[in-house]
Amino acid sequence: MDITPRQLEIIEAAGKILTASGVSGMTIKNLAKEMHFSESAIYRHFGSKEEIIVALLNYLGNDIDKRLSNLSKTANPEDTFRSLFREQFRFFSENPHFVVAVFSDGLMEESLRINQNILKLMNTKIKHLMPIIMEGQQKGIFTNAITTDELMHIIMGTFKLQMFKWRIANFEFDIKRSGDNMVQSILTLIKNKQV
Repeated sequence: MDITPRQLEIIEAAGKILTASGVSGMTIKNLAKEMHFSESAIYRHFGSKEEIIVALLNYLGNDIDKRLSNLSKTANPEDTFRSLFREQFRFFSENPHFVVAVFSDGLMEESLRINQNILKLMNTKIKHLMPIIMEGQQKGIFTNAITTDELMHIIMGTFKLQMFKWRIANFEFDIKRSGDNMVQSILTLIKNKQV
């Protein structure tokens, strides 16, 4: 995805507004005000609010894919599982304005393009997490009493809840430490007891 530095600035500012005020607060007027631009300057880079949100979701999807593809894979799926979530919590702690992507299911529900990009973002997360869970199940480290798909829902839902708590707490607690605790709790639940 080719994105100019100015477009990235606009996306980051849009993420801040979306995270703080939701879709109703994310207007071109508010975005221009946040960036100390004119509205026409925003329109030189993006044709609409929808285009900005699509670009934000694409940017995040590409970034997540790149970062998680570069994670060192260990022989132990449990360690790889921890590394994946540590990387996600590290990224969001440094970029809280992108936390809106975790809750993107409420973004302009009438927009087919946005919904398609939300699905693409979710599939990127699944692409990296699913093989770790499957490998853990195949090696007998993670339980087989629950299907891989059901484990995915449990894990992704728990991650989303953790991020929601952080967001409504105005990002005031250490998400990396809380995230590590969350990951340990998930592992306690999904690991085979004899391992």
